[in-house]
Amino acid sequence: MENFKSEIVKEIAQELDCRFDCYYNPKSDKIIAIPNFSQFSEEEEFKETFRTDLQKIEKNQADFNKFEVLESIESFKITARFVKQLPDQNLQWELEKVLANKKPFQNFKYLIDHSEFRQNWFEFKKMK
Repeated sequence: MENFKSEIVKEIAQELDCRFDCYYNPKSDKIIAIPNFSQFSEEEEFKETFRTDLQKIEKNQADFNKFEVLESIESFKITARFVKQLPDQNLQWELEKVLANKKPFQNFKYLIDHSEFRQNWFEFKKMK
């Protein structure tokens, strides 16, 4: 049972990382993932595409726990905490520099993806 619950947490974390809001029904252990509404300029098109899922959520609202995509500032704080705990001082310095400049997430991703700490980043982010 513990392993099953950790798989649910992992799935929710992955959906959030893809910028999807998650609705989790603990009674049925079902997850409904819907792209964060703020990403769509056409409200009617969005509602049409996700009509079935939106209706399930609306109909059974009390049964669902909602997990929302993190705001950019929250994501930034998690990224900065990761950088501070890195054992490699040179990479830490480089990452601190990119976080202080334009396109911090894009540049952070590039550097971390080309480092030996890529997997550490995924694990850190998942835990947070």
